Amino acid sequence: MLSKLVFWSFPLLALSAAFFDLFTMRIPNKLVLAMVACFIPAALLAGLPLDDLALRVGFALGVLLLGFVLFYFGVMGGGDAKFAAAIALWLGTTVDVVTFLILMAFYGGGLTLVILGFRKVPYLPAPLRYEWLLRLHDKKTGVPYGITIAIAAVIVFQKSDWVMPFLLL
Repeated sequence: MLSKLVFWSFPLLALSAAFFDLFTMRIPNKLVLAMVACFIPAALLAGLPLDDLALRVGFALGVLLLGFVLFYFGVMGGGDAKFAAAIALWLGTTVDVVTFLILMAFYGGGLTLVILGFRKVPYLPAPLRYEWLLRLHDKKTGVPYGITIAIAAVIVFQKSDWVMPFLLL
């Protein structure tokens, strides 16, 4: 039971971050820290070798660095960078991390085009004047990339090398 709870923490936390980003344009640090904290028992339950753990930490740091470079240039938010790094810790292999980054960029581009199109609508009718929709409509705000980060993460995670052992426990 504990193993399944630990396993399901990843997609649940990822999707929670997506919803937070959509409705508030922020990904709480507590959510990212919870994702990292849940990785520790998952790694122990999966019997992750120390060299594999070190590789995963290296990937996470690399994604964090890439995210902060994108943040510096105004392409991505700081919460998005931390969130993507926490996800890279869970994914771990070169193929999975690269696939995640490619999907994240592809879906992020699509979401950006949708939001830019949405922002061309001159006004929102009264039934759609929710605070979060008004924020998305505002040209001065960014794009909630946490949505696309979470989608890419869940897609890659379900095919990752350690999903099957958790489903069998």
